[in-house]
Amino acid sequence: MSINPDQLSRHLQKQLAPLYAIVGDEQLLAMEAADTIRAHARQHGYAERDIFTVDHRFDWSNLQRWRCQSSLFEERRLLDIRIPSGKPGKEGGLAIEALCQSQSPDTITLITLPKIDKQTQTSKWFKALEHSSVMIAADPIAHSRLANWIEQRLALQEQHIAPDALQFLADKVEGNLLAAQQEIKKLALLYPPGMLSFEHVKNAVLDVARYDVFSLSEAMLTADTVRYTRILEGLQGEGTPPPLILSALTEPIRTLLQIHQAVGTGKPLAQALKDARVWSQQQKTMTTAVKRLPPRLLLQALLHAASIDRMIKGVAKGDIGNELLQLGLRLTTRQSFAH
Repeated sequence: MSINPDQLSRHLQKQLAPLYAIVGDEQLLAMEAADTIRAHARQHGYAERDIFTVDHRFDWSNLQRWRCQSSLFEERRLLDIRIPSGKPGKEGGLAIEALCQSQSPDTITLITLPKIDKQTQTSKWFKALEHSSVMIAADPIAHSRLANWIEQRLALQEQHIAPDALQFLADKVEGNLLAAQQEIKKLALLYPPGMLSFEHVKNAVLDVARYDVFSLSEAMLTADTVRYTRILEGLQGEGTPPPLILSALTEPIRTLLQIHQAVGTGKPLAQALKDARVWSQQQKTMTTAVKRLPPRLLLQALLHAASIDRMIKGVAKGDIGNELLQLGLRLTTRQSFAH
């Protein structure tokens, strides 16, 4: 059975299949489909998740041992197999065929693959996977469909967009759904539900100062106190909404905590960064920050961010600008939080 990402939620409302395969190179769609399946599996009692990332050193006998152990304890589990190369090899192909032939009711298996070339599509293991799984195609969205995709995403956050603004946004993010999703989220932070005009969208996309919120988080991660202070003052002078600033700061803090937790379970740092979806150009900065900032300090930072969020929403009193300054400075200088 083959479906597209837009059909996945409706499919899961009807049934939870034992085997899913996400195939394609569109990173955002693949990540969202995997997150949706994992969340649905958790809701149905598949609380345990084990991840196998396949490279040229991967021992496929580990998968067989895992399956034997899982059947002994009769626990509901999610088996997450990732094959970035799309080439499992001869032993892996046989293992995938065996997995397709003997599916357990106590296991949901999720296999993630890149776009598969025509030769591989004719292989026995891929034919077996195609026949036995619910296969989700994470393919790039054509430009002719991009505007409709953006419009649907905006509707989910109760925003609508003028036709000229929609075309402008689609042209700016063509070929990069991750960038499109960032812009869509930014519009939710900048503007309330309702109609978005061309001026709204143009200001959000082209305003260089607002892009500096990402430079602000970079200054925080690299412990550049002077730069952090200068950028924050500039953003506040330009009238950048505090929710946008706070969001740009809290997202990397959560990512750092996720990486710490993964490394604490014995996972290699490189794999933890990959699982946390840290882009290659950010990995050096995040690696340094992980080594510099301990989990205790990051947890305190999230509590501080929550208190700032309450101030922004008007349910707590305080100087929002000063608190945003203190949040960043305490992470650049590794000071304990009073919050």
